[in-house]
Amino acid sequence: MTENATAPHARHQHLQSIAAGLNEGIILLEANGTIAWANASALGLHGTDKLADLGDTPSGYRKRYVLSHRNHHRVAARQYPLDRLAAAEPFEDLLLDLARKDDKEFVRRVRASGLRLQGGDGADYRVLILHDQTGRPDPGEGMERAFDANPAPALLCRLHDLHCVKVNQGFLEMTGWTREAVLGKSAVELDVLGGGEDKELAIARLSQGLAIPPREGLVKLARGGEKCVIAFGQPVDPDGVPCMLFTFIDMDSRKRAELALRGSEERYSQAFRLAPAPMALCHADDLHVQEANDAFAAAIGADVEGCVGVPLPELGLHASEDIAASLKGSEGFRNREAALIARDGAQLDCLVSAAPVKIGGVPHVLVLMQDITERRRSETELLTAIEAVMQDTSSFSRGIIEKLAQLRQPAPATLDAAELAQLTSREREVLGLMCQGHDDDGIARHLKLSRNTVRNHVATIYSKIGVHRRSAAIVWARDRGITGREAARKSDKRGQG
Repeated sequence: MTENATAPHARHQHLQSIAAGLNEGIILLEANGTIAWANASALGLHGTDKLADLGDTPSGYRKRYVLSHRNHHRVAARQYPLDRLAAAEPFEDLLLDLARKDDKEFVRRVRASGLRLQGGDGADYRVLILHDQTGRPDPGEGMERAFDANPAPALLCRLHDLHCVKVNQGFLEMTGWTREAVLGKSAVELDVLGGGEDKELAIARLSQGLAIPPREGLVKLARGGEKCVIAFGQPVDPDGVPCMLFTFIDMDSRKRAELALRGSEERYSQAFRLAPAPMALCHADDLHVQEANDAFAAAIGADVEGCVGVPLPELGLHASEDIAASLKGSEGFRNREAALIARDGAQLDCLVSAAPVKIGGVPHVLVLMQDITERRRSETELLTAIEAVMQDTSSFSRGIIEKLAQLRQPAPATLDAAELAQLTSREREVLGLMCQGHDDDGIARHLKLSRNTVRNHVATIYSKIGVHRRSAAIVWARDRGITGREAARKSDKRGQG
């Protein structure tokens, strides 16, 4: 240590004796701002062995040395560590680059902290502590790389003037702005807290340097217009400069999806409500009505609100046990006969169809009823007329009598039989196993056929009955009485044989 470095001021002698051998650089400052003493480590960090080379005062120090933040911005004159100590302002962990004005090659990286200590003798100790960080990994650089690489849009604004000092690629891609158009602009000009009912509260927290909790807002786009985002702010202190880090989540795609879903739901709701056929949406497990349309309410003589929460049977649907079982089992079916009893006792003859649906992951059943009361009444009247005519056939030819007899006993079953007759026994077996829920591999195992053979059978079935999907083939088969039980029985007999 040089003579200047070891010439103690009497008032600081005991502190100097402690600090002289430390690896950290120690500089003592008088209350009037005079640099009183520095240890060898502090002088070495500044590339000298003479105390006078530090400049004697903070202003003299600034004439010889330049301090910069890690983002290469110069430290403001009154923000130099010695100036802050002279103003009795303590600080800690400032990450700085130290350079000499007379030597462009001289650069040191230091971490600086400032303490103000009151001695028992009334002495006022102002101590600058310097840690040499030269050659060590720079956590600031790592943070900067992480900021730039972060896909979440972000920008950094200084708190004292709210000017943007850093912006990442995510923000530029989200807004369409160029980096030059953003850097240097204020947060107010960029309107990073735009939109939302809580905008004034968010601005107030920004002005106080407080964290801004996540909030829904709008940011301006370079091409005009705005984008919906979730924005939040976090105060940070990179290189000792108080800043606000704004981070954004792009909500535009979700907003578009929500609007599309809302529009779809509204269209479904309107179609459901205005449908002329009685309809009800029920929970699958207990058949409690969740929604009913106007036609259903009118059919039973109630209001729509009065239907909600009531089991479908209690609202007057008198159905066979197989219909009830199918409804509770969330099985789809079409055109099964049932009766709907209104509250005034009137009966509607119906064809009931049902389709399983999931809403929010919960199984439901959509039930539709077609009123065939008038059709049944017309059929009854026609049959009565035919019976009356057939009591006296003297004035009719035999051909007319036979045609009337056919009207008396319509034969849809004959049509079904004709349609089924076009299928071979093997194709009916395959169709029956499809109704049992087996896929091609399962059918192949049951019938001991190759998978390709089963696929050929399935393709032939589709062609003969005029469908293109497995579900449509199953509905076609069940409407004609094919359930798959007969295929299972044949398979069992073959297994026993």
